[in-house]
Amino acid sequence: MNEVSLVLVLITLVAAMVNGALGHGFSSITVPVALLFYTNRLLNPALVLVEVGINSYVTFMNRLSLPRVGRRLVPIVLGLLPGVITGAFLLSRVNAEWLKLFVYGVLLPLILLQAAGIRRPIKLTPTVGIPFGTGLGMLYSLTTVSGPPLALLFNNQGLLKQEFRAALGIIRIAESVATAAAYYHLGLYTVPSLRLLGWIAPGVIIGVPLGAVLVRRVDAEVFRRLCMSFDAWIVGFGLSKVLVALGLAVNPGAYLVLLIAVILDTALLMTFFSGRRLLPSLMVVSNGD
Repeated sequence: MNEVSLVLVLITLVAAMVNGALGHGFSSITVPVALLFYTNRLLNPALVLVEVGINSYVTFMNRLSLPRVGRRLVPIVLGLLPGVITGAFLLSRVNAEWLKLFVYGVLLPLILLQAAGIRRPIKLTPTVGIPFGTGLGMLYSLTTVSGPPLALLFNNQGLLKQEFRAALGIIRIAESVATAAAYYHLGLYTVPSLRLLGWIAPGVIIGVPLGAVLVRRVDAEVFRRLCMSFDAWIVGFGLSKVLVALGLAVNPGAYLVLLIAVILDTALLMTFFSGRRLLPSLMVVSNGD
């Protein structure tokens, strides 16, 4: 095991624990770190196979909530297939560094929006669900990441915790299975890619159930928010690094992107914790009245 393999083992273990605790987050934590060492074309096929198993587990654990959310997810599932096919085709053609730029460039605003706790009621009609599903399928097959946009959407649907996890599980099973099939038909499964599976799978097997136990002992919302901060900082660093690699910026100016990401996330994090301290005080005043 070399240093890069060790990093992959450790980050996938941590990401699996996050996924076990929150019901999502495996790829959105693994990918930004792993892309510092691997290309999407090498990494994605291994991650997709792992995600088929993880998403099946999450869905099974929340199966009692499936009847309450299944019908409203149909438009998203219908929109996934054309997006997955388009994204998988682009993955097989696009330059690796430009693809990394796309991944980091899309992820950073999504993570910061999620960290800001945006709440806007969105009715999940076919006119919303189908184009959302197409964009989601393209994003997933290019990056294996779909948690941030799904969390933004489902957090505005008024879902209970188990319904939220069940909805995530359904969509992510559909996108991971469709993407795995598309990768197969495009010949993206290679020996080096499948070799990564051997480094990833053990951490997932250990991490997912461990995360489910861990979340019972910590505040799930604080845990989720700290994971987003980690994501934002890593994505900011990755975006700065790939800007240098592509010659779009030079050191040290390129790392202004990282600095801006850190400043914005720190401000959002302080707002989050201030709000949590303020809430008990308001409840005490309300009870006193």
